[in-house]
Parts: sequence; structure tokens; C-alpha cells
Amino acid sequence: MKKLQLLGLIVLLGLPLVLQLTPLEILKLKVFDSWIKDQEPSGYFTVLNITEQDVRDEGGWPFPRDQLAEIHMQLLERGAMGVGYVIAFSEPDRFGGDEAFANVLGMHPSILAMFETDNQQYPPTTGTVILGDDVGGVMLQGATQNVEILRDSAYQGISSAPIDVDGLTRRLPLLMRTPDGWVPAFGTQILKVLAGADTYIINTNDNGIQEIRVKGLPAVKTDSLGRKWISFVNTPSTTLQEMDVADKFVIVGVTANGVMPQLSTPAGLLEPHKIQAALAESILIQDSPFIPDYSLAVELATLIVGVVMMWVFINLLGITLGISLAVSTMGLTLFGGYIIVQQGLLIDVTWTFITEFITATITFYLRFREQYKLRQLIKKQFEHYLDPRQIAILQKSPEKLKLGGEKRYATFLFTDVRGFTALSETLEPEQVTYIMNKALTAQQKAVQKHGGMVDKYIGDAMMAIFNAPLDLDFHENKAIDCAKDIQKNMEELNVELFEKDIDPVAIGIGINTGYAVIGNMGSESRFDYTAIGDAVNTAARLESGTKEAGRDLLIGYNTAIKSDYKLELLEPLKVKGKEKPLEVYTWDLS
Repeated sequence: MKKLQLLGLIVLLGLPLVLQLTPLEILKLKVFDSWIKDQEPSGYFTVLNITEQDVRDEGGWPFPRDQLAEIHMQLLERGAMGVGYVIAFSEPDRFGGDEAFANVLGMHPSILAMFETDNQQYPPTTGTVILGDDVGGVMLQGATQNVEILRDSAYQGISSAPIDVDGLTRRLPLLMRTPDGWVPAFGTQILKVLAGADTYIINTNDNGIQEIRVKGLPAVKTDSLGRKWISFVNTPSTTLQEMDVADKFVIVGVTANGVMPQLSTPAGLLEPHKIQAALAESILIQDSPFIPDYSLAVELATLIVGVVMMWVFINLLGITLGISLAVSTMGLTLFGGYIIVQQGLLIDVTWTFITEFITATITFYLRFREQYKLRQLIKKQFEHYLDPRQIAILQKSPEKLKLGGEKRYATFLFTDVRGFTALSETLEPEQVTYIMNKALTAQQKAVQKHGGMVDKYIGDAMMAIFNAPLDLDFHENKAIDCAKDIQKNMEELNVELFEKDIDPVAIGIGINTGYAVIGNMGSESRFDYTAIGDAVNTAARLESGTKEAGRDLLIGYNTAIKSDYKLELLEPLKVKGKEKPLEVYTWDLS
């Protein structure tokens, strides 16, 4: 049953992970954002922001392109390695400055952005070498290209900003697929230009793209769609007035209000040129974050292990130790996940942590419910036979009660009210019931007083066990003490009966010690806690022999030799079921 519960829990908690439900994906992305290690700028790039003040000073936007040509020349004169514009030049310059701008663009490596649209118009493709099957990649829906004179003088790259399920941009494709081939992202094109390469190399596997490499640079790990996880590096920035661009590739963009959209990212609202700068920086970061193909398999395996560990800890190791280990494991899960993400391997453990908590909670509840039912069962089964203190011990430590039966050394006591059958024929039923209840209560109080357990009532007879279900030191002595108190209680009952003009009753008691099988016995639907074995039968035979021996109490040999009392040895007693007479003792109960 418990194995089925565990299997059901694994399936139930594993489904959201396998189905990649949106809330879980959002949680995963947020955790990655907060755990990914902050990176330092590479030192190769600077961002030039055209500010609100610059736009005012120049009389508005867009700037005339001959003015942009002057700015471009100034950047080159200040030592810029190259310049890229994340600005659309899709229409001819109204002031006729396109030729001047094109001339300066061609003087040094320059890159112009093309913005992704859904116009189904595709730019020229770039050279690519595919190692493996031609699979994976993000399909470009179209692009707004720059005017011909400018694109003939500069490289072009796509500026796109795909969003994840939480509406944030954090993964950008390095290359985008078109019907004719591949087009590079703006940030990717920068690295190709700086490296002086002419082709991209795409490594694929059965799942899609695995990595993309620019000749002369280390391979960049991507997801199956060729997307790179962006580290939003704080790239140095400059202004038109400062132009601190020596030995840097300059990425130009507009931060003036209302010109370029601000896009939501984990680092806040950013303009497109800052996002492309982050992409270029991320490509150069060694061990930069990426989601491996096997991440789902690892996450699922971790979840299964975590659920099983929670189940085992709480079910098999007890509440205190189990919960302690469960909490420690959950802490280690988070810590391990954090370390892995810090190393750049984006494998999520948050759902594993949540499932561990859910499993621990459910397991604790089921264990608590099971223990509660067991305590109630113990109370129901023993409340009329054990002292309340003994019941409390069993309820606190149910393991002391081995359900199903165990071989145990104990002392057994049998009683029988003599002459009760004949007496009941002369009394009213109500009087018979009254005497019966009083007689059995007198015996039961004595048994509980001395730590024994009333096993059962058989008509006017009683069976009691000492040293089960709980351990009882000196149980042989306790049984004899109990016999003396039973006699005393019965004498008090006889005084009460005398006052009611009812004949007194006598009682015979037999005590024996030995091994017996003790536990819950009976059918599957009905069972009782009892004892069976030769030692039990002998105790019953001793009680039956009290009348023949002319004594109220007979004690077996095993009890006598362990007792601290000075007992009287009687003549051997022949009993049913025994070939040899039994060595029996007694003790004066008067």
C-alpha cells in the first residue's frame, strides 16, 4: 500500500515537470535570474547612448545622416575598433546624407541592425557550416532592412527580443533561420566582424542545435533552438560629449524618450542596443549559463530521488530524526542547485525542493494519521485491561507492542469465582449481574495496580498477563502481590454481599510463568490481544486444581523459583494434559 502511495506521489508531482507547466516554468526562470553569477564586462565593448539632451540639442530625431557620418568619423578618430548602430535606417535620408554616411561606414568594420517583423521579407543569408543534421533554430518571420546604399557598405545583424513565458527577454538566438539559410543576430555579427571570420559553424545533435562557433572564438553553448542565455553585464557606456571609445567596439543606440522601445528583462527595462551589447558580452564569457539538453532528465531524476528520500526518512526513521534529515536534505537541495547554477549549468531544483516539502508534509500527515489510529486502537483494545499509565506508554511508543504475536517470557494469572453458578440460580438476574460486575472489577483493579493486563473475562473467570505488552520487572512477585490484593478485594465484596443478605463468594487463583506467544490473534476482521502456550495452559490448570488442593492459590514451579517470597511447597498436583504431577506452591493469602 505504501509503495503504491509513493509511486502515485512520484507520478503526480513529476507531471508538472514533464508537462513544463507555465507556472513552473516561470518559477524556474525567476530562480535562474536570481542565482546566475554576475559577470564582469569583457572590456571589448562600450555603449554610446544618444540621450534626450542630445536629441534636443540637435533639434529632434532622427539625426541627419551626414551628421551621423561626422559622429562616426569622430568615433574612429578616438580609436574605436568598429561601430554598430542598433537603429533602423529603412527609409532614405530626407536631407540626402545617405552617401556620406555610407562612405564612412565602409571605412572600418560597421554593423547596422535589422529589426525583426512579420513582413515575410528576408535579408541575405550568411555563410554557415552545419556539423550534423540541419535541425533546430528559431524561424525569422521577416525583417525591416536598411536602405540599399547603407547595407552595401556595412554588415547587418538581426535585433530581436523574443520573450519567455513571464514576458521577459533573457534568451536570444545567435542565428535565425530563413527559408534560404541563416541570418546572424546583431550581437553575434559583432564577434564575427572582430574575429575577421566569414562563416559560422553550427553543431547539432538529435535534439537540435548544440553550439555555435565563430572561427577564432570558443564555441558558444546554446539550447536546441540556438538561443543563448544572456548575462546582463554592465557594459561601460559613454556619450557624444565624452566619446570614451579607444580600443572598444562601439554599440550606438538611442535612450531618448519615445524613440526606441524599452524591453522588459531580468535587469529591468532596457533599450535594444543594450540588449545586443549584453548578447555580445555573453558570447565571450567562459562557462556562461546555458540549459543542457539533458536538464529535464536530471531534474526528473533529482525529483524522484528527493521524493523517495523524504518518504524513507519520515516513514522509516521516526518523526524527529526523519524530519531533521528531511529538512537537511531540502536545504542541501537548494544549496546544491545554487552551486550548479553559479557554475553556469542551468538545471532547476526548485520544483524538486517544493516536491520534497510536499512529500515530507504528506508523509508526515499519513504517518501521524497512522500513529493516531494506532494509538486509538491501542486505547480501545487495552483501556479496560491496563492501567491508564501503561496505555499512555504504549500510545507514546507503539513499537513496544509488536502486533501479530511474539514469543515472550511472562507470568500468567487465572481466577474463577467458586460457586457462582449455583448462587446465580437462587438470585434475580439483576443481582447476578451486580455480583459478577463487582467480582470482576475487584480483580481488575488489583491487576492494574500491580502492572498487569487483564487479557479476558470468561464468564466469572479472568485471565491476566504480567510482563506483556509492556516489560515489567519482578513480574513473578507482582503476580503474587496481585493475587493477595484480589483476595482482599473479594473479602470487601463479601462484606457488601452480607449486608444485602447474599451468600459470600470464594475465588481460586492459579499462577504460572513461562514462554508463550503473545499478540493480536484471531481472524482478519476480528482479533484480540492474548497469549497462547503451555505456560498459559498450566496456569489455567493450576487454578482448576485449587479446589482439589484445598487452597485458594496455587503457584507453578517457574514462578516460585523467581519469586522473592517464602512459599509453601505442596503435594505434587496431577492435572489434565500433563503426564507427571506438577510441583506446586502456595502462599497464605489470609
